[in-house]
Amino acid sequence: MLVVAVIILLLYLFLIGKFAFAIDKVTVFKLDDSPAKTTFTVIIPFRNEAENLPALLNAIAELNYQNSLFEIILVNDDSEDLSKEIATKFMSNSALDITLIENERQSNSPKKDAISSAIKISKYDWIITTDADCVLPKYWLDSFDVFIQKNEVKMVVGPVTYHKVNGFLQHFQLLDFLSLTGSTIAGFGINKPFLCNGANLGYKKSLFSDIKGFEGNDTIASGDDIFLMEKALKTDKNSVKYLKSKQAIVQTLAQPNFKSLLAQRIRWANKTSNYNNNFAKLVGLLVLLANSVVVIGFVLVALGLFQFKTFAYLFLLKLLIDFLLIYKTSVFFSKEQALKYYLPSSLVYPFFSVYVAVVGSFSTYKWKNRRFKK
Repeated sequence: MLVVAVIILLLYLFLIGKFAFAIDKVTVFKLDDSPAKTTFTVIIPFRNEAENLPALLNAIAELNYQNSLFEIILVNDDSEDLSKEIATKFMSNSALDITLIENERQSNSPKKDAISSAIKISKYDWIITTDADCVLPKYWLDSFDVFIQKNEVKMVVGPVTYHKVNGFLQHFQLLDFLSLTGSTIAGFGINKPFLCNGANLGYKKSLFSDIKGFEGNDTIASGDDIFLMEKALKTDKNSVKYLKSKQAIVQTLAQPNFKSLLAQRIRWANKTSNYNNNFAKLVGLLVLLANSVVVIGFVLVALGLFQFKTFAYLFLLKLLIDFLLIYKTSVFFSKEQALKYYLPSSLVYPFFSVYVAVVGSFSTYKWKNRRFKK
């Protein structure tokens, strides 16, 4: 048991350590005054987002980008609240090029259907997706534009973080999210991209067409981002890049309670078994094994079957390497204040992650008041 635990944790330490240093290999992109050239279609699916849409729409109204160079397509996915009315009212008072359409359901994935529906009527070749519970930075499209002008890219992965974070539960989510985001950046740093986020993702419509969109994974409700990136990487790995820019950071909301957090993380875990990226599978397996070592070790210590000092040393090593990754990510996102929750979160996280991984492998899950099978 001890030998296996040590081997797993050593491999984990090597991986996370490599990630922590690889973050710096992706240079921070600085926005300049290059004249805007790129035309964008921004696609935003929504379902029952009446509470969040006003903040998103206000952020859209404040975008710095030239109005004639982008359009917004809002896709109503059978909302049962006042979301559609809020969107319609905003459109009537805005000079922006905004279209509201209804989702055309064709698969088991409402969000993928919504994006596909919007792309069919989009005017421009660069598609950018975000979520209805997000807030967009003023120079969001400017950042994408200059980055596209300066790089030969067909897909751009943008940064995402949480905002309006209060209390332990939401800081716990923020720290977890920072570790995922740090791993995302690091994947690009070691030239092995394996994560992205549909809340801030851009790609050419021609690429979407060439890789046949979501074909092949539209039976899976989530994964409109990662599965699409996997297909893009197989087509041309060098054309997929990460936009490490503070001016491009999209902010989203943490889950308000433990029940919704659990449902979200189970939904995320549900799609991991369908990854086609072997490196992503390896990372996921190693992270699960490392957290399982902590959980099993804790139980054995509690039963008097394992030495506390040995367990404490092993756990401390994991604690330190995880902190390095999260710290470096928090600095980029200016979220250092969350680090004061790091120790208590680290005590809870192994149990939480192992539970989510086990349950997510077998159970159905609920998303936007709909029940989905694995």
